[in-house]
Amino acid sequence: MSTASRVAKNTGYLYAKMGITMFISLYTTRLVLNSLGDVDFGIFNIVGGAIAMLGFFNAAMAGATQRFMSFAEGEGNKEKQKQIFNISIVLHTAISLLVGVVLLVAGYFFFHGILNIPPNRQFAAQVVYGSLIVSTMFTVMSVPYDAMLNAHENMRYYAIVGIIESLLKLAVAFAVVYTASDKLIVYGMLMAAIPFITLTIMRVYCHRRYEECIWAPRRYFNRALMREMTGFAGWNFLSTSSALLGNYGNSIILNHFYGVRLNAAMGVANQLHGQLMVLSTNLIKALNPVIVKNEGAHNREKMLEISLIGCKVSFFLLALVGIPFIIEAPTILKWWLKDIPEWTIVFLRCCIIRALIEQLFITLNTTISAQGNIKGTSFWNGVLYITPLFTLWLLFHYNYPPYWLYINAILFMAIGTGIVRLYYVRKFCGLSIMHFFCDVILRSLILLGLVLTISYLPEFIQTVKPWLRVVCVLGTSTLSIIILSYLVLLNKKERGYIKNSLKKYFLRISR
Repeated sequence: MSTASRVAKNTGYLYAKMGITMFISLYTTRLVLNSLGDVDFGIFNIVGGAIAMLGFFNAAMAGATQRFMSFAEGEGNKEKQKQIFNISIVLHTAISLLVGVVLLVAGYFFFHGILNIPPNRQFAAQVVYGSLIVSTMFTVMSVPYDAMLNAHENMRYYAIVGIIESLLKLAVAFAVVYTASDKLIVYGMLMAAIPFITLTIMRVYCHRRYEECIWAPRRYFNRALMREMTGFAGWNFLSTSSALLGNYGNSIILNHFYGVRLNAAMGVANQLHGQLMVLSTNLIKALNPVIVKNEGAHNREKMLEISLIGCKVSFFLLALVGIPFIIEAPTILKWWLKDIPEWTIVFLRCCIIRALIEQLFITLNTTISAQGNIKGTSFWNGVLYITPLFTLWLLFHYNYPPYWLYINAILFMAIGTGIVRLYYVRKFCGLSIMHFFCDVILRSLILLGLVLTISYLPEFIQTVKPWLRVVCVLGTSTLSIIILSYLVLLNKKERGYIKNSLKKYFLRISR
């Protein structure tokens, strides 16, 4: 099977999963918000907010392990894959214990002067936090199995696990609605049990399916490989944990100055933003092993070509669903939720803008990981994720409005980290910065400006009913972005790929 066909097939599995899980997730959030209320939902998002970020942590750490597995598969070295798997199990067990201890110590400070939580909800918040620690440890332990599925590009089974996880979350939401006990405690404890279930499912499947999943650390121990993977995992852990600390720290600072109600607004915005991101993240998940395997096969030119295409297509996919939400956020949120927490609309729009900027550099991270030297980019990414905490504290101290949370994040976490990635891809992989700017950034910004201008036209028709206006915005946006992406976003070579693929598809149908 060709690379393009394989990516298309895997992306198809992930989009099928997305179609099911997106509906379940949005409905689940509605149930939970209405059941818990603004205050308890805000408490869960500030205390147990890291649970929502565990998916990001899991994906980032799995990406590090997957890099070695995909690289070895590109080399055709099965023995090395067995060594990588065993070393990965040992490393992530140690990391899970370290994370558990750090969170346990941090909890003391969170509940003694940092978090702004109503006194009558302190105990419930502490139970949720304790559940979070256990959940986090199981999530880290599942990383080697997650990486194994990704390295083998087995997106069908990965999609099945994702659907099961969404159904479990829906079951938890119904349990919260009908429970007579403290709803926040029940929700926190049941949500924390889900990572253990998914770990068990993936572990059983991988050991039965893949020959390199053999637990024999003494037999497959390799000191040099252990040292290389430990160094890589350490720098990757620094970058990932800094990102988590930066995002979670933003929630804590927002809570300290504005209380749990704005954490509820932030939680709703992040939930919807996460669902919108699924389109682009599914593509990246399918592309990542392809990029690394090409580096493993010493085909750097093709690796860079795929990486740049990934940036543009990822931007296109997020813009496809994100632009209508930017324009019609008030109407869509009103349909979705009975009561919209204050600042939710502004927060959602800012989330989408930040994400669009991040898509411009999204696959460069995989490109850096593929060549192996991640020390510099991990260090500077860590700095750029932590620094905004200090600037945000100063901004809120001097009474700047809450939306500066996102302006601050865009400057440091989106634009800053993007520049760092671009610099190191140029340094280690030979990518031309001018070529990247003209082919990716400039084309994407021109596309965004044109599509926003065209899509906003239905807003001037004030007499139209809200549902009809949303349909007009959605139709105008979708049509314009598809046409303009072909004309503006893609270069001549990429348009040639599209034409040839369509010709082959129609020839196959005609036969």
